[in-house]
This record gives sequence, C-alpha cells and structure tokens, in this order.
Amino acid sequence: MPRLRIASCQINTRVGALDHNVEAILAALAAASDAGCDLAAFPELAITGYPPEDLLLKPGFIAENRAALEKVAAATTDCVAVVGFVDAGRDLWNAAAICAHGEVVGVYHKRELPNYAVFDEARYFARGAEPAQLWSVGGVRVGVSICEDAWNPAGPILDQADSGAELIVNINASPYSEGKIARRERLMGTRAADASTALVYVNQVGGQDELVFDGGSMVFDAQGQLLARSPQFVEDVLIVDVDVDPVYRKRLLDPRGRPTDRALPVAVVGSEEVQASEVRRSSSDAPMIDGPISPLLTPDEEVYRALVVGTRDYLVKNGFTDVVIGLSGGIDSTLVAVVATDAIGPDHVHGVSMPSRYSSDHSRSDAALLADNLGIDYRTIPIEPAHAAMLDMLAPSFEGREPDLTEENLQSRLRGMTLMGLSNKFGWIVLSTGNKSEVAVGYATLYGDTVGGYSVLKDVYKTRVFDLCRWRNTQGDAPVIPEGVITKPPSAELRPDQRDDQSLPPYEVLDPILRGYIEDDRTVAELIAHGHDADTVRRVVRLVDNAEYKRRQSPIGARITEKAFGKDRRLPITNGYR
Repeated sequence: MPRLRIASCQINTRVGALDHNVEAILAALAAASDAGCDLAAFPELAITGYPPEDLLLKPGFIAENRAALEKVAAATTDCVAVVGFVDAGRDLWNAAAICAHGEVVGVYHKRELPNYAVFDEARYFARGAEPAQLWSVGGVRVGVSICEDAWNPAGPILDQADSGAELIVNINASPYSEGKIARRERLMGTRAADASTALVYVNQVGGQDELVFDGGSMVFDAQGQLLARSPQFVEDVLIVDVDVDPVYRKRLLDPRGRPTDRALPVAVVGSEEVQASEVRRSSSDAPMIDGPISPLLTPDEEVYRALVVGTRDYLVKNGFTDVVIGLSGGIDSTLVAVVATDAIGPDHVHGVSMPSRYSSDHSRSDAALLADNLGIDYRTIPIEPAHAAMLDMLAPSFEGREPDLTEENLQSRLRGMTLMGLSNKFGWIVLSTGNKSEVAVGYATLYGDTVGGYSVLKDVYKTRVFDLCRWRNTQGDAPVIPEGVITKPPSAELRPDQRDDQSLPPYEVLDPILRGYIEDDRTVAELIAHGHDADTVRRVVRLVDNAEYKRRQSPIGARITEKAFGKDRRLPITNGYR
C-alpha cells in the first residue's frame, strides 16, 4: 500500500514582505525534507501574504512575487512543495505552484473566488478556467485546490476525485472567528469522505491588520477521519504518514456510481524510476509517523488567544515595540492591559492613570494593583488642572447653559491628548479600550475614547469582556485581575455616581439585541418578534445607526466574530433606512 509522508507547514506570513515569507517557507521546507517528507504544503498566497489587497495592482510587486517563488522552487529537491503565489498572464490568478527538483513543475489556479464577508477576491483575480490535472508523487495521484474550492461540494475536489485522485492538498488563508475550527473540521472530513481521498488542509497562522488566522491545519484519511491536527495560533510543521488505499474499492461500493467523465491528465513529479519503485519514504516498510491531534481550545481561551496574536502581530509587523494604555481601573482597560502584557511582555507596556475630580478611590487603587500584578510601567497624570483650565476657557461661551455631555467629553478628550502626547514623545502606540457594545451604540467619545492605533476589544461584546477576565484569572499561579474590577458596576466616571446602565440598557439586555442586529442582520420588527422589548430595540437600533460615522474614524481591531465592524459590515453613513 503506498504511503506518503506529508508536512503541513502552518507558517505566519507578512503581507508584502516577500523576503521574509521566502525565508519562512524555506525553513519549514528544510524541516520537512530533513524529516523525510514526500510533500510539503504551504498556505494560500504564502509568497505574498494574505490578503495582499491593492498591492496586486502594482506590476512590480507581481513580478517580484514570481521571482520569490523561483527562489523557493530552486531550493526543492525530491520533497514536493505546494506553495501559494500570484500567477500572472492576461489576468491575475490566486495560484498554487507545484515545485520539485529545483523548478516549478505545475500550477493550479483557484476556481472558487469568495466575495463575501472580509473577502474581495473577485476584485483582483480571475477564476481558474483551464482544465486542471493531477500530479503523481511517490506513486500517489495528488490533486491540489485552494481554500474556497473545498467549500463547494461540487467543486474542483470532486472533479479531481473522479479522475482518481488519492490525496487532495487544500491550501488556505482562512481567517479566525469563534468556533470556526470545528466547522472546518466537519466540512473537510465530509469532503474527504465524499471524494474517497485522503485530504491535507493547511492554514495560515498570525495576524494581518484586523484579521487573525488561527492555523489548526488538519489531515484526514479517505473515510473522513481526522488523522492529525496542528495547534491553533502558533506556527507548526505537522508531519504525518498517510496510507493511501486504492480508490477503486471504495468507488465500486459507492452507491452514487462510478464517474463517466473523461479523467484529468496525471503529471509525474520526479523520475519515473522513483515513482515506479516507491523506494522513498512512501514505502510501507518505513516506520509509521502518526501525527498529533492537538486538542481544541475552550471558547474563552480561543478568543483570548486570538486577541493576543492579533495584537502582537499588529505591533510587531508594524515596527512598534511598546504600547501605552489609559488605565482607569475599569474592566475594559484592564483586559487590554492584560492582553498586551501577554502579547509583548510587561517591559513594553505602559499604563497611565489619569484621574479627574470624579475618579473613585477604588478605581485608582484597582488600576495600581493591576499594574503591580502585571509588572508593567505605571504612572499617574491627573487631568484636573487641564480640565479646570478648559472649563474656565469655555465658560464665556457656555454661559447660561447647564452642564451636560460636553463637560463629560472634555475629560475623555483630555485623556486622549495625554496618551497621544506620550505616544509622540516616546514612540509608544496607544491601545484604545472600547468594546464592541460601546462601539456599536456610540458610547465612546470621538477623539477621546476612540484615540488609538489599535483597538484590542473592538469585536468583543461587554458581556464577553467579563467572561474573558474571569477565564484569564484562572490561568497561572494567581489571579492578575483585581476582583473589584470584575464585580463593580461599569462606569465611565465622568460625573458623580455615574453608571453605564443610566445611559444604556444593561449589557445582558443590550448585547443580544446587538448580536441580532449586527451579526444576523435582523430588522427592528424581527428583533421584537424574537422577544426583545420594542422600545429598547428601537432605541438601540437608532443608536447603532447614528454611530456609523464614529466607527469609520476609529482604529481597527482584532476580528473574532463572523461580522466585525470594518470589512465585514459596510453600511452607508448617510442612510435613510430604519
């Protein structure tokens, strides 16, 4: 029985950093070759990084991408490498190169181009149209496909299987969202079983702007059973031996009948003599390598690790070494500080307490205790002198008008100015602390709370913020988040005895409405029909719609849901539909 030793190379690429990506590919390829692998698979568009977006409009970038691929191909020997790159001709194609013995021996063009959610592939790429083929590797017929090709049950994988493919290699850049890895596993297992082929699913890992890629690469046998899985959120070279059963037996027993279409051609990779004798690692006499099946993370740990990876890669890939955070003693800034510390280490995190006349003693003490627990730099810069000066300066213009949100927002903006002053002086990037609930309804001061270069919690609802804090306190030798931060009522502390639920519905009421309106695209009538209070729904929807202009001016943040603010949700600011 033929056996292939497969390496699924789950690497962290950088968009546009061609030399870096080539270096990462070559390092993983060397590890695969040293382990005696027959085939090494790399993520979708591994040469350019994913998604390259409008870099694809630069002819020079496309040419350099091809030159980078040639460097990878030149390094190959008898371990076949399947590498994602951009192919160019009359059009551009999202492509996979099959490389061996120092050259590119074949190319596959992606057939199914996603154009939903965060994907814009139809903007840049032409759909693969020319007849595909199979490649014979170690005597095994191998089909190659790219990401979305596997999501279509009647797509290229079925065509390749009908032509006698015994192994499918599917290369991916599949962004993370909550629980998606379980859905991928079900889907890919089904594709393998339906096609009667073993299947290798390799995914990218790391952060790219608001996108986070969680890896979780997998290998399945021809019955759809999971053979091996890489851990999430870390780079990994997953090596596993796959026994390849002859496809004819299962197909003779398949009630769907045998295919009648003309078979795809098969190109031999390597010498005919090696293929015929199967004397390499594919020999069934060699010791078997069973790949590990890394356990799935719990829901809270999965989200937390996504935030850490997204934050770390945004900082590192953009050249930032240090961050500064306004530490109010509230739960949002607390979680941001903990995520940042886990991402880049305590020596690079700077917390700033900026008390006003309304800041409570327990908020100040909670912020100081958190900083001590984390071991981060901590300083206090009171904003009261600036606040008093602003009120005096504006008093003639405000004469005869009662205090309102204006005076509250002045405090937030003064804090934003303070953080930006530190950022400019020391080169620290400001991490904003607003969560998805607040961002959704506009409960954030423009040029105040929204100040920052990256928004860690932008896609995390307030109720989930509490869950993540509780989970993080279960990790390590002792809790790092003061209990008072988790138990006290949320408050912006911009006026005496202020609480969030004086301005908004309680978060346990607000968040389900927001999920229905934002992520499920339900109308007001549908939300009311689902049992939510009619007046509350109308109020919340109005707040969400009216805050669109604020969101357009706010920093990006890690995407963890199926519909984050940004590429996922593109609504007009000027919008008459209610």
